[in-house]
This record gives sequence, C-alpha cells and structure tokens, in this order.
Amino acid sequence: MERRNVSSGAKWEPLVGYSRAVRVGPWIAIAGTTATNEQGRVVSLGDAHGQAVHILQKIQASLEKAGARMQDVVRTRIFLTEIADWEAVGRAHAEFFRDIRPVTTLVQVSRLIDPNMRVEIEADAIVPDAA
Repeated sequence: MERRNVSSGAKWEPLVGYSRAVRVGPWIAIAGTTATNEQGRVVSLGDAHGQAVHILQKIQASLEKAGARMQDVVRTRIFLTEIADWEAVGRAHAEFFRDIRPVTTLVQVSRLIDPNMRVEIEADAIVPDAA
C-alpha cells in the first residue's frame, strides 16, 4: 500500500521528523495537535474550550488534505494539563463529533511542550472503501 505524508507546514515537522498526518491505504493517523496558529503561537490562552475548537479545526483540515472527513474518524485521544477542563473540552469535542461518536480517551498529563497549551488531541480515521 502506498504511504502519503501530509504536512501542515509547521516548523517543528522537519525539526522533529514527523508528519501532521500519515495515510496508508484507508487508514489515517493525525499527530498530536495543539492550539497553535500559523506563526507557532498558542491561541485562546487560558481557554481550554477555545483551544480544543482550534485543534479540531486543524484536525479537520488535515483529514481533508489526506482525503478524509470528520465522519471517518474512529478514535480520538485527548490530553489535558488540567483534568478540570474535561467538560469544556468534551463540549468542543461534541461540537465536531456528536453524531459521529468515535471512541475516545481523555487523560491528564503533567504538561505539554508550551505551558500555555492546555489541550492536545490525536485522531485516527479509516476511509471506507478506499483503494
């Protein structure tokens, strides 16, 4: 099966040696995604819901670049620096996945790469009937 790497153009991709998304056949993995803008600055400071919405929009754009849709997502993994943010982040997740309902894991971590980041989300998708 052919492998296709998808880049977002983030400065960290070549530095760390990773892709925003990788598609192999029908399977797509989206890397841990944080609430950073095109300049690499954290957005929605102090707002876990706003960060989650920004992240899910970035995930949606990455899926589209890989030839998929949000409806193809089968798993998400949510990492929070403050477990008390679970409800705000869960609400954002539901805004995108209420009817899709992928399996998800939500855990607290001690910190993310930037102390202003409150949320990081990964996603896996399977495109039905992909060649």
